[in-house]
Amino acid sequence: MNNPFTFGTASSGDQFTDRVVDTERLLNNFRHNINTILISPRRWGKTSLVQKAANLASNKDLKVVTIDAFYCRTEEEFYMLFATEIIKQTANKWEEWVENAKHFLAGVIPKINFGIESQAEISFSLDFSHKQYNDDVLNLPQRIASEKGFQIVICIDEFQQIAEFDNHLSFQKKLRSVWQLQQNVAYCLYGSRKHLMTELFARPNMPFYKFGDVFFLQKIATSDWVSFICERFLSTGKAISEELAQRICEAVDNHSSYVQQLSWILWTTTGQKATETDLQNALSDLLKQNSALFYRYVEGLSAYQLNFLQAVADGVQSEFTKTIVLNQYNLGTAANVKRLKNSLEKKELIDIDGKMVSMSDPVFTIWFLQTAKRNVE
Repeated sequence: MNNPFTFGTASSGDQFTDRVVDTERLLNNFRHNINTILISPRRWGKTSLVQKAANLASNKDLKVVTIDAFYCRTEEEFYMLFATEIIKQTANKWEEWVENAKHFLAGVIPKINFGIESQAEISFSLDFSHKQYNDDVLNLPQRIASEKGFQIVICIDEFQQIAEFDNHLSFQKKLRSVWQLQQNVAYCLYGSRKHLMTELFARPNMPFYKFGDVFFLQKIATSDWVSFICERFLSTGKAISEELAQRICEAVDNHSSYVQQLSWILWTTTGQKATETDLQNALSDLLKQNSALFYRYVEGLSAYQLNFLQAVADGVQSEFTKTIVLNQYNLGTAANVKRLKNSLEKKELIDIDGKMVSMSDPVFTIWFLQTAKRNVE
């Protein structure tokens, strides 16, 4: 019997949970050629949501291209990946890949590598000696869409990687100047580093400001999770009460990946019906599975940074510069608090929303309160 829950990969089919309104919003943007910027903390289900909308939107009149920019370290690598995936995902056969590469990109030398069982893989040798060629690559989807008579939506995951490129502001300006003029192409840009994505798209002085519909993904409601968990247990002949399903959500603060992972562990250890003891054992197992990662989170942190995390984990959300808070948690000066916020946000250990600060990872919070404090003391 297969476990009805999934984590660590994008959810699909019966394992995709709710997000009916979110899916409809994204689907409407795809169909109406509206650029979308999807922002949320790590592992809240962005990739699953985009894949869901892409599958629903794709047809002969609308092609959805998905690109993962995580491994791009330079502009040249981005151009290479961008051109390759657009050529591959807007055509059906490798012969058409080669034909389109030669037709739409005169400077491209297409090379075909055949993998296992003669399955075609394509790579391009690109001539970057001419600056104009870069514009040709960025205009590639518009040229294909216009000539082939369909719309294209390009979904780029880990888009915040471009902020790591040399001369990244100049590159962002180039992307914006070309993409904003395309009539038959829409872009869905998203990534796993919330603070970088927010800087790219929410700051008025950045090139991608007001590029499209900025979509801040919210957590899935407890009621939807409870229905999902109970139904998934029932589908495999096991049972869980609504109260216990709600306790799963509360334990991990409705964090999508952790709800699935904790449910996965609980289902694995449950006989006919899940019990409170089963849940406590599953939560303990969840902490053990992640403890090595959490130790890496705190390695190298300064005493001040650990103290600040302790304050947030204890429930302090704002007013860190009050004398009583500064003294209780030994945070130093008000200026030091600002530095602590910036450094911990960059490390993705905290989220900052206006004046409110929260821990980014609810299971890390539990572990920190149980383990890290004792280690520090």
